[in-house]
Amino acid sequence: MRKPERIFARDEEWGHLVRFASRTTDQPRLGVVSGRRRQGKTYLVQALAEQTGGMYFGATEATETESLALFAAAVGTHLGSPSPPRFDTWDDAIRFLFSIDPSSGPFVIDEFPYLSKVSPALPSILQREIDQAASAGRRTNLLLCGSAMSVMGGLLSGSAPLRGRASLEMVVRPFDYRLAARFWELADPRLAVLVHAVAGGTPAYRRFVDNDIPASVENFDEWVLRTVLSPVNPLFREARYLLEEEMEVRDSALYHSVLAAVAAGNSTRGGIANYVGRKSTDIGHHLTVLEDSGLLRRQQDVFRSRRSIYQVAEPLVVFYQVVMRPQWGLLESGRAPNVWEAARARFSSQVVGPHFEQLCRDFALAAPAGTFTELPGHIGAGVVPDHSRQSQIEVDVVVLAPTVPGQRRKILSLGEVKWGEVMGRRHVERLERARQLLSRDYDTSETILACYSGAGFEPDIDPAVLTVGLDDLYAVGP
Repeated sequence: MRKPERIFARDEEWGHLVRFASRTTDQPRLGVVSGRRRQGKTYLVQALAEQTGGMYFGATEATETESLALFAAAVGTHLGSPSPPRFDTWDDAIRFLFSIDPSSGPFVIDEFPYLSKVSPALPSILQREIDQAASAGRRTNLLLCGSAMSVMGGLLSGSAPLRGRASLEMVVRPFDYRLAARFWELADPRLAVLVHAVAGGTPAYRRFVDNDIPASVENFDEWVLRTVLSPVNPLFREARYLLEEEMEVRDSALYHSVLAAVAAGNSTRGGIANYVGRKSTDIGHHLTVLEDSGLLRRQQDVFRSRRSIYQVAEPLVVFYQVVMRPQWGLLESGRAPNVWEAARARFSSQVVGPHFEQLCRDFALAAPAGTFTELPGHIGAGVVPDHSRQSQIEVDVVVLAPTVPGQRRKILSLGEVKWGEVMGRRHVERLERARQLLSRDYDTSETILACYSGAGFEPDIDPAVLTVGLDDLYAVGP
C-alpha cells in the first residue's frame, strides 16, 4: 500500500500501520495510535481505512445516544446497507462490530476519548469482545486513536481493561527540527530555528497560517506580526486550546501559571511552586497531568539523579507564555507591533535561547557516526558543583556512554550552547574545568569538549574542540 502523496513524511508511521492492517492471523488485533492534535493522525488512519477497505469512525463531543447513532451510520455506510443498524448501548454496538467480516480491513475509531468520557465502560466492553474473539479465532483488527494524551496513555497501563491486548502502540510526534525545516521549505538555518521556536514541528500550523512562510530572517518580525500575533489568525489562540482540550484539566488558570513558571526559567519543582504561590505538594498532580499531556517534559540532571528539571515541550506554548500572555489584552486590541517590540529581548533569551539548547541536544543524539568515540547512551544537561570556587558550572549538552556494570560511566562529550554569542576560549575553559571536576567520579579520558553557537566562533578556538554552528545543525538529514 503506497502512502498517499498528501501525507508529508511519516513513512515510518505509515509502515507500522500497513503492517498492522496487513498481517493475517486467527486472532483479533488491537492497535492504539495517539499524539497531540494537529500532528496528522487522522490523515494517516483515514488513508489506511480507505486503502484497505476498512471502516473509519471519527467521534465527536456528544452524548452517548448521539454517538451511538453516528457510529451506527458509519457502520451502515461501511456495509453498504440502505439503512443503518440501531444500537441502544455500546454493548450492542461493539458486539455487532466484532461480528462483521474482518477481511475488508481494520476498524478505526478516531478520537476515542470522546466516547470513553461519556461511556466509561467502553474499554471494558472492548476487552470482553477482544477476549471472546480470541477464543473463537476471529481476526478482527481494531485501531483506537485519540489526541487526549493523558487518556490514551492510560488505556494500556496499570490495571486498565485493555492492558496486554494491544499489538501496536504508536505515538505520532511532531516533526523533528530538520524535517520541520523541510516541511516549511526553509533553507536558511537561522530562519529555520526562529520559526521552529514559534511553531515547533506541528505540521498543521503551516495550514493555520495559510502557507505564509517568512522569506528571510529580515522578514521574520513581519511574519510573526501577521501570523501568531494577529487576532484573526487561528494560531493566535492555539496555545490556549492545547491546554483546554486535555480532559484531565479542571483549573486551567493554575495549569497556565505552572507553564508560565517553567517558560520563565523556573525549572525545578520548588521554583515552580514558589512562582505560582503554592506548596510543592500542591502542584504535583498538575505537573503529572501536564507531563501526561505532552505539554511538559521532565528530565533528570545527569550528574544529580535526585534533581529533576522541567521544560515546556511545545514551542508554541513557550512563545505564548513569554510573549503573548503577559500582554493579551493589548494583542486583542490590535497593538501587536508594540507588544512585539517590547518582547523582543525576552523572545531571544527565554524562547530562542532555551529552544536552541534543546535542538543542540537533539543534534547530539542523532549526530553522525564518528562525532563521538562511540554511540551515546544518554543525552541531557547537568550542573557541576565547583566547591573550591563556590560556584556551579551548567553544562548544556552532556553525552554519556552506555552504562557498563563495574566500570565508571564514560562521558563522551561536554558541551556549552550560546544562541547569540560568539564562542571562544573562555567557554572552552569553563568546559575544561567541568571535565576536571567530573574526572573524580566519571571516566573523562575520551571526553570531547563541544561548543554549539548560533553566532559563530572566535578564529583562535582550539581545533580539538568540536564546534557546531547552524549549518552543522541542519547538515544531517532526518
